[in-house]
Amino acid sequence: MMELNRNHYFAVGTIVLLLGLQLRFVESLRLTKETTQFLAENFSKAEAEVEVNPLASLMAVSPAGYSKTITPPRWLGWSLLSVGAVLVIHSLTMRPPG
Repeated sequence: MMELNRNHYFAVGTIVLLLGLQLRFVESLRLTKETTQFLAENFSKAEAEVEVNPLASLMAVSPAGYSKTITPPRWLGWSLLSVGAVLVIHSLTMRPPG
């Protein structure tokens, strides 16, 4: 099993940090018709499962032929920024590999 070292934590932290930053700058994302159709075919769920999952509204898709607009909640960007920052700071406190 591979052990995570300083470089791995830094890389993952940077990616998560930048993704959180991206979600803070945009209000909504419009998917293409092909992507919307792919999500409808592969990730549509029964009504009972949708009510249990709080993030299910992000994956709710429109009927075929329409493009879906995703509006991420504000807390998601802040959460990713926080987790990314913690991972980057943690990587800086670790011993360098080698």
